[in-house]
Amino acid sequence: MTLFTLALGNIWAKKARSAGIAFAVALAVMTVVSLAVVSSGLESSAAAVLTIGKADFTVAQKGVADIIYSSLDNGQVAQIQSTPGVKSAVGVLIETEKLNAANPLFIEIGIQPSDLAPFGVTVVAGRPFTADATNEVMLGWRAAQNFGLHVGDQFHAEGTSNTVVGIYSTGISYGDLGAMFPLTEIQAYNRVPGSVTLVFVKITPGDSVAKVMADLQSQHPELTTIRTASQFGRADRNIVFLQAAVTGSTILSLLIGAVIVGNTMLLSLFERTREFGLLRAVGWSRWRVVSLVVSESLVLALVGSAVGVGLSFLVTFVLERLPQLQGVLHSSFTAQAFWRGLIVGMGMAVLGSLYPAVRAAILTPVRALSHE
Repeated sequence: MTLFTLALGNIWAKKARSAGIAFAVALAVMTVVSLAVVSSGLESSAAAVLTIGKADFTVAQKGVADIIYSSLDNGQVAQIQSTPGVKSAVGVLIETEKLNAANPLFIEIGIQPSDLAPFGVTVVAGRPFTADATNEVMLGWRAAQNFGLHVGDQFHAEGTSNTVVGIYSTGISYGDLGAMFPLTEIQAYNRVPGSVTLVFVKITPGDSVAKVMADLQSQHPELTTIRTASQFGRADRNIVFLQAAVTGSTILSLLIGAVIVGNTMLLSLFERTREFGLLRAVGWSRWRVVSLVVSESLVLALVGSAVGVGLSFLVTFVLERLPQLQGVLHSSFTAQAFWRGLIVGMGMAVLGSLYPAVRAAILTPVRALSHE
């Protein structure tokens, strides 16, 4: 009989104990994977705003609680534009509004008509609004489809009624689900004259993006440059806190799970003292006894991890449909989330079984066989 076969037999013989360990692993893995998936989904949704302008990188105020609260003035936009290597710097004001249950974070962008082309906007129907227009709006083609609106219809937002003068496309799903207003009008409505939320920067062909980003951050320490989603935390502290919460929960789940597994395996050790004594008496080495105990835990951890991942799908499915998160949370099941869950499951098994395994290995055959 091989060690693996013996481990499977022991697991099957102690069904209640095995089920308890697997369940503990499943709960820990479910928690870790669900949090990682939710975190990744929220991070992706938040960072999606950076992709709208098809820029080489984005400039925001450093360390704000939410990137929507970032604020740059016209002088800063002009300084960014004059930085060597910058081809264009488009300042936009971004607001979000809950229009209905299906659109809890509808994006509204204030932009100068002259910046539409550098921003990557193509008007596919109607016309652009003018710089000093009031109560005019352009809808992304996806938003227009969702609302069933066309050029000439009325779009209600921010407590005002606006005439849809154009339908646009950015080629970015997130941008095409929003609306664009004249910059001065949306600034006046939100009482932030001369302010923008983000600046989308395009680099002169042939220049180094990294160098221009470094130059801007050196000249403007109050600002930060963002090129990838992983750099999003430079501007948005909420993302940093969320990532820290996921890391903390992973470590906590690993430690608590290891204690549960260890306690269960230790109780099993007392029940199986004579069994381990017999194995030692027939010539099993200490290392092989350790391998048997750890193997049993690893098999249970694999089963528990699989169940935990399945439960995480169910949990995130329910979370996405909660009224508070509907339309906000979009689960993102990344390979990193699954690896994190597997590491927690295997880590629980190894850490939790090491002490009981060593205790079993150091038992002397005579003492173990005489155990009642």
